[in-house]
Amino acid sequence: MTAQLVPGDVLKKTDKILFIAHLALGDFTYLQNCFQAFAQAFPHIKIHIWVDEVRRTRQAAAWPFLKKYALYDWLAECPFVAKVYQQTYSPDLYEQSIAEAQQQDYPLVVSLSTLRPPMYATMARQISPRGFVVGMKKPAGMLALHKHLAYRKLDAALDPDRGVRSGMHISDVYAGWFQQLFGMASEPASRFPFVHIPPQWQRAAQDQLREWGFKYQEPPATGKLLFINPYAKNNKRCWPLERVVELVTALNQLEAWRGAHFIVNVVPEEMENARKFFAQHAAQQVRLFSAQENFFQLPAMLLECDLIVSVETAVMHLANAVRVPVVALMRQKNPEWAPIDQEHSVVITTANRRDWVKAITVAQVVDVLGR
Repeated sequence: MTAQLVPGDVLKKTDKILFIAHLALGDFTYLQNCFQAFAQAFPHIKIHIWVDEVRRTRQAAAWPFLKKYALYDWLAECPFVAKVYQQTYSPDLYEQSIAEAQQQDYPLVVSLSTLRPPMYATMARQISPRGFVVGMKKPAGMLALHKHLAYRKLDAALDPDRGVRSGMHISDVYAGWFQQLFGMASEPASRFPFVHIPPQWQRAAQDQLREWGFKYQEPPATGKLLFINPYAKNNKRCWPLERVVELVTALNQLEAWRGAHFIVNVVPEEMENARKFFAQHAAQQVRLFSAQENFFQLPAMLLECDLIVSVETAVMHLANAVRVPVVALMRQKNPEWAPIDQEHSVVITTANRRDWVKAITVAQVVDVLGR
């Protein structure tokens, strides 16, 4: 068996580790199991995480949205994470964060960044000139001299695709990384996503449902509560709002969904457009929702629902984390990102590999929900 990339004597002498990653919510939903397991395996090592903002820009108009990234709320509540670098969304703040990290004099830095790995290899060494530095390394052609020079800055390198087989779930891939890095073996059951929702956000979700007349009032509301998420960062993974209206109309015709209530999740920057659209099209039992204050508003609301329909984004993984059944609308492109809880998840996949999620019809979803 191949030796772990980070030697045992390095781990023994290390009091803190910096993980560098370009984390989306979906990434962290599964990587947090690895971070938690690391904290349990090496309780003497404090975990620091650098969240690199790949949308870093000099355009000040974009900064408020980037600054309020929901993942920061989640990381702030993680007991196994001691420090988070989250001021990386502008070039100036990025340089300030580099200087702050250099002051920490990290004995161990590990980059989990699979996008532009040579850049992150250089960055990791810049942060820790004297420490043990590990980073991702992808094959580079003979003429890619700058990549080879960047990889030479690493003390050890991990090929993110090594050992990855067809049919593997992303949680298995991440667990494989940590086994190669630190010799940490894990059971599949330990890779299931979880989220601990602070009580104030659970109460806030219940208050909102009471205000809408969906739950928690006298006389008690009847009918199921369905959460629909048609939004993703990439247009290829979005479902048109027209389909959402069609779905609500179709379900109202089914006996099992008679009297149902519907919550439509909207990303904050699209809320104004969504309000205008649903003002013209939506039935009375539809309400728009957006976690604008805090990340935990989202899982708290998901927890209250009977069923979730979501395109391929973090919502479908959070549905598994709160143990609510989910119907996931996915392209064929990334099957490793399907919901992990197969017992409580149904995946509807596009017919062709090149299809966008919008190719999935309302009839396909109704067929599943009508069973």
